[in-house]
Amino acid sequence: MKLAIFAGALMGATVMTSAAMAQESCSIGVSMYTLDAPYFAAQEAAARQAAEDAGCTVRTADGQNDMVKQMGDIEDMIAAGVNVLIVNPRDPLGLVPAVNAATAEGVKVVAMDSMLDASANFITNVSASNAENGKLVGQWLATATGGKPLKIALISGQKGNLVGEARRLGVLSGLLEAQLTNYGNADISIVGQGWGGWSTDGGLTAMEDLLTAHPDINVVLGENDSMVIGAREALKAAGRLDGVLLVAAADGQKEAYAMIKNGEYGATGLNDPAALAKMAVDIGVKALNGEEQNLGKYTFTDPAAVTKDNVDQYYKPDSVF
Repeated sequence: MKLAIFAGALMGATVMTSAAMAQESCSIGVSMYTLDAPYFAAQEAAARQAAEDAGCTVRTADGQNDMVKQMGDIEDMIAAGVNVLIVNPRDPLGLVPAVNAATAEGVKVVAMDSMLDASANFITNVSASNAENGKLVGQWLATATGGKPLKIALISGQKGNLVGEARRLGVLSGLLEAQLTNYGNADISIVGQGWGGWSTDGGLTAMEDLLTAHPDINVVLGENDSMVIGAREALKAAGRLDGVLLVAAADGQKEAYAMIKNGEYGATGLNDPAALAKMAVDIGVKALNGEEQNLGKYTFTDPAAVTKDNVDQYYKPDSVF
C-alpha cells in the first residue's frame, strides 16, 4: 500500500492511504434523464446522499426527458472535472457517445435503472431485473385469480421503451406459465393497451379511455405503480373498483405499498430507487479507488413480488418514494 507522508520537524507524521486520497478527490456527477416523477426524485436524492456519505462532492442534473439536454449535462460534468458519473439514460443508444466520451476522459461511468446499450464503454448497469420481477408478479396474479378468465387493461409507459417492454412481457410470461402449470389452460385477454407516460395523471387518462371501450375489465396491469394509482382513481370515479385487481410490474411506491397492506391493491415488483442509487454510487467509488469488483455489464438487485404477505418488509411510510 502506498503511503503519502507529510512530516513536521520532529513532530511526527500524518499518514494517508491512496484510497483515502482518492476519496478526498472524488467528484460524482449524477445525470438523470428526468426528475418529473417521485421515483426519479427519490433516486436522485439517494444518489446525492450516498455520494456525500462517501466523502465525495456531487453535482446532479435533470435532463428534463430530453436526450440532447442530457448529453449536454454530461459534457458539462466532464468539463467540471467529475471523475465518477452515474447516469440514468434517456435512450439506450442515444447516450452511447456521451458515455464513451466520459470514459475516454478517465471518468468511471455507472449506469442505473434505465438500460444503456451494451456497446457503450461503462462499468456496469445497475437495475432491478424487470423480467424476473415481472415473472413473480405474473405468478402471483395467476394464483390470486384461480384460473378464471382474465380481461386485462395494460397501461404502458412510453412507446419503444425497453424497460416497459421487459416489464410487461415478464408479467405476461409468468402469468401464462403459471396458469398452464396450475390449471392446464390459460384464458388471458389483453383487451387494450393505453399509454400513461409513467405518471399518475397519465394512468388516469389511459384508464378512462380503456374503461369506456372495455367495461368488462377485471385486471389492470401497469408498468409502474404511478400509472396504476392513476388508473385506480379512474376506476373509483366510474364506480368500477369492485371486481378489478390492480397489479404493477415494478416500482414499489409507498402509496402502492399502503394500499397493498390494506387489501386495495394486489402486487407490485420490487424496484427500490434508493437501493439502486446507493449500489451505483458504491460501485463508482470502488472503481475510482481501484478496487476489484468482477462485475458483468449488467448488475441486478434481487427480485421480489411485493404482496400483502410480505409488504411489511418493504413499506416505509416516511420514504421519499
